[in-house]
Amino acid sequence: MPAVHHKRTCCRACEGERLTLFLELGPQPLANAFLASAAEFAGEAAYPLDVYFCESCSLVQLLDVIDPEVLFQNYIYVTGTSDTIARHNAAYACTVSDLLRLSPRDLVVEAASNDGSLLKQFQALGVSTLGVEPAANLAEVARQNGIATEARFFNSDTARGLRESYGPAKAVIGNNVLAHVDDTIDFLRGARYLLADGGMVIFEVPYLVELLDRLEYDTVYHEHLCYFSVMALQKLCESAGLGIARIDRVPVHGGSLRVYAAAQSGHSADAAAMADAERRAGLNSIARYRNFAADVGKSRDMLRNLLCRRRSEGRSIAGYGAPAKGNTLLNYCAIDTSFLPFTVDKNERKVGLYTPGMHIPVRPVSALLEEQPDDVLILAWNFAGEIMSQQQAYSARGGRFITPVPQPVVH
Repeated sequence: MPAVHHKRTCCRACEGERLTLFLELGPQPLANAFLASAAEFAGEAAYPLDVYFCESCSLVQLLDVIDPEVLFQNYIYVTGTSDTIARHNAAYACTVSDLLRLSPRDLVVEAASNDGSLLKQFQALGVSTLGVEPAANLAEVARQNGIATEARFFNSDTARGLRESYGPAKAVIGNNVLAHVDDTIDFLRGARYLLADGGMVIFEVPYLVELLDRLEYDTVYHEHLCYFSVMALQKLCESAGLGIARIDRVPVHGGSLRVYAAAQSGHSADAAAMADAERRAGLNSIARYRNFAADVGKSRDMLRNLLCRRRSEGRSIAGYGAPAKGNTLLNYCAIDTSFLPFTVDKNERKVGLYTPGMHIPVRPVSALLEEQPDDVLILAWNFAGEIMSQQQAYSARGGRFITPVPQPVVH
């Protein structure tokens, strides 16, 4: 049996060993390892959730690696439950289609294609698609939705097989997957190998600048092995024979980068300018990250103090959402069922389960109006606007919402 957990000793981007620990979020369970019953609580495993800075190339990363078969073989996060993501995907497909002038003769391949929600948008534009999704349950959902999908992990070996079977791809897309990959350079090399002439590797990643500036520490969990600056992305792309041709900043997931990379040497002027701005902001120095860690501790204390105060005033509190990020926040802040007797979620795969670590029951969204708690802590804060808009009946009855980061705010 392979070990579920191991610890790296060198950087993913440059193989350097000058790795400095700056943020410790404590031993934590896997953020998507929801539990089916109380009988499973005692046997729950936890692993270090520590964040390091590479002094050589500035990549921010975890060194504690969980076997991807454990993390992703049966996955319960789906992209198709959010209206915000649906709108994002539709605009995304149009942007890529226009940029590359895609036609029915062209193939778009998405690595970690989840339930096929993004590829469905490309299909609507008349483009051929192929999903590559390691979670067998989600691959089957995608197939049922008419998206041809290979149930495999994407890497350079997979890319060779895909090119032989399906031909080259005009676009190879990876949304919120690059951070999940331990061998980042191999993943990018595979994507480059799969490209047709004039094609692009296009991927979205949460932006490190947003994480630091907005104190988005809850986006740290074991699935997210890397936290990307443009400086680090330049190094990674160069190692894979790619150059960054364009970067878009997009608001999704608390602030992300959409990177367009091509089989070229050198990077675009906008990528160079962003990297220079990062250096001026101190993202190539450990001091910036130590300041961030201190602010994270203060944010945790502020949230706990607010919840304790409102609980002492006799106010009842529930959660909204059961996202992976929410489980990092709950465990780091030690927010258990004495604060949140339950949380709600639109994802039916999570309803009826318990959150990892704090063991908070997940109920359907209808429970908000049934129970009418005085306050709702929005754990899926990246969709706070959508959630508050959808729950106007709750707020009309006097309910209040709390967003937890960067500092807690009562709405």
